[in-house]
Amino acid sequence: MDIEEIVDHVTGLGGVLVLRPQRGDGTPEIAWGDLFFFDAPDGRVPHGQPFATVVTKPYPDEPPDPLLARAGSIRLNVDVGRAAAAELVPEPTATAGSPAPGPDAWFRHPVYGALGWVAVVDPGARGGPCPAGAPGGPRAGALTSSRRRRTSG
Repeated sequence: MDIEEIVDHVTGLGGVLVLRPQRGDGTPEIAWGDLFFFDAPDGRVPHGQPFATVVTKPYPDEPPDPLLARAGSIRLNVDVGRAAAAELVPEPTATAGSPAPGPDAWFRHPVYGALGWVAVVDPGARGGPCPAGAPGGPRAGALTSSRRRRTSG
């Protein structure tokens, strides 16, 4: 999947706002070229974190990842919650500080995995739009979880 296929799939869930930071919009340079998906049925950026991101390069607080460092590579990151992350990736695929296990393979996010984030570098047939056995896929689960948190809090 490329970035636009991911955008089409996620926005097809409805009520999703996509932020695309770029030069000149006041966002930090590190975020330029990346995507941030928010649960925003009203079209306004909500308070809090996105439920998914697509990054185009490693971030400074993350371990080096040779897969993501390749030109044209992307990593889809999704907050599915701790329980769903344990179901999608039963065994932690990497310890904190380890790179992705390979392209198109879901793994715990290298920094936020313990908080329920999963990730896939260069998602394809296996890694996206939904991993095997995940009803509705992680993005649908993340959106549902995000909406549940917003209405209960």
